[in-house]
Amino acid sequence: MNARRRPVVFHKMHSLGNDFMVVDAISQSVDLSNQAIAAWSDRHRGIGFDQLLIIEAPTTPEADFSYRIYNADGSHAEQCGNGTRCVAMLVQQLGLSAKPQLVWQSAAGLFETDFSSPAQIETTMTVPVLTLTDIPFAQEQGDATDHPSIFTLHAGDRSFAVTPVSMGNPHAVLFCDDIFSLDIDDIGGRLTQHPAFPEGANIGFCQVVDRQFVRLRVFERGAGETQACGSGACGAVVAARLLDKVDERVKVSLPGGKLRIKWPDTNSPVTMAGEASYVYRGELQLDQ
Repeated sequence: MNARRRPVVFHKMHSLGNDFMVVDAISQSVDLSNQAIAAWSDRHRGIGFDQLLIIEAPTTPEADFSYRIYNADGSHAEQCGNGTRCVAMLVQQLGLSAKPQLVWQSAAGLFETDFSSPAQIETTMTVPVLTLTDIPFAQEQGDATDHPSIFTLHAGDRSFAVTPVSMGNPHAVLFCDDIFSLDIDDIGGRLTQHPAFPEGANIGFCQVVDRQFVRLRVFERGAGETQACGSGACGAVVAARLLDKVDERVKVSLPGGKLRIKWPDTNSPVTMAGEASYVYRGELQLDQ
């Protein structure tokens, strides 16, 4: 006897080319397996996306919504900066909320989104985590340098200078003169699973042009290189500020577009402003 099948509505969205499958789990019941998520992320045989985002009812009275994130390989992620703008846009489009400012609950903690203009959504992220054990970063797996924020990691016969930081999810930032001359897949693949990062890490390759402008490419944990990474842009600016390479307001240019990042000091949250785009609505047939 054939299993009954039921449709689950999803929405394809992107922010600067960082693309998502977004599911409203408030209006419908959703139970998704990691294997199914990995299959749907396939760009040849599935829907194709960098991350799956799920909007749910919060479990804390301080939040308007909860926000769950899965990488393309089905693994769980704590935060997705570009995704914050997409879920904020979708709840308005679906009529789930008309509030211009929303508080979201995520595995990385609470954060806020604000429709600062018709074309821009601003996200107030968490205060960056710089304590190594909380990132988490196992410093005994690398070599200390003259700067307390820089560590040398060895991968095979190569060595890389990285600055670890967490935006609720772990990042390692490498500074270089030309991000377009690097083999991002090779280096990112080596470092994202380096023993120094027991939970893996997103690897950012940052080129500082001047104190208000940087270029960035990001190899994301569980997804590979993406067109843009919001939390990675935040992490790169934090790392650059720690090394006194940039001012508190920085424009970050990624392959998919630009973000505006602000970080005044170590006690302040990072704010990020950028665009979000709706692509299409679809349905999946799931076995019941």
